Amino acid sequence: MTSPTATTQPPVAPSGRAPLSARGRGRRSRPGGARGPSRWLVSLVSLLGALVTWAVAAWVIDDNILPGPFEVFGRVADFVFSGEAFTNFAASIVKIGIGFALALAAGLPIGFVMGRSRFMTTYFSMPLFVLGNVPGLAYAVFGLVIFGVGSTGPIVVSALVAVPFIAINVAEGVRSVDGGLLRMCRAFERRPADVVRHVYLPAITAFVFVGVRYAFAMAWKVEALTEVFGANNGVGFMIRRAYQEFKVADMLAWTMLFIVAMVLIERGLARVENRVFAWRKELA
Repeated sequence: MTSPTATTQPPVAPSGRAPLSARGRGRRSRPGGARGPSRWLVSLVSLLGALVTWAVAAWVIDDNILPGPFEVFGRVADFVFSGEAFTNFAASIVKIGIGFALALAAGLPIGFVMGRSRFMTTYFSMPLFVLGNVPGLAYAVFGLVIFGVGSTGPIVVSALVAVPFIAINVAEGVRSVDGGLLRMCRAFERRPADVVRHVYLPAITAFVFVGVRYAFAMAWKVEALTEVFGANNGVGFMIRRAYQEFKVADMLAWTMLFIVAMVLIERGLARVENRVFAWRKELA
């Protein structure tokens, strides 16, 4: 018979193995319970399934209106090796880069004053809401009507599309600043420039990254659509030229290149964001 003061020892795992709770703590689980290789494998199987469906549909239809994947891949290779892909993508990226610079120049101060003032939030909310909800086709038509054929229309359109995302995220970042830090800065009579540099900038940087990623996804598509209507170079212009010449394979090839570039750039921005803010995960 055991004494009332005896303590119960935890069971020892057989064969010298650590308990399940201890072994579980050494593993890092991924969101959703899926691991990297299995996730990429599922994505690859899904992509192969889509390609097989495409090939079967092209074989059944047997018409120029739907070329097969091998024909489209051949055109993609032709554009890449001839240099057309790099030339036109460079033209599009330059336009969207200038548009993003303009969007940052406008969105950062607008978002800052919105985060600091309720009046400014009310003042800018409706214009930003309108800019963010104008259809991309309307932007493309307005760009053509106002600026004509050239690079100005896509640049302005990409800036208008990006401004709401950047401004709203900056405003949220400014509102997230701890009020105690601001009161402490006032108590120690810190200069406004120092407060902006050491308090506000670290707080809004993460929000700016999020805004840039979403804004890029939207602005890139609208910029390409604007090129379709009113540009003399770029990816959208090449899609329009293929349409005018009724080269469906070329249209699909440029669209495929566009999608690949979008995915690579978005993944690149995500990796930069993860590396820049890795310290947050370590603190968590």
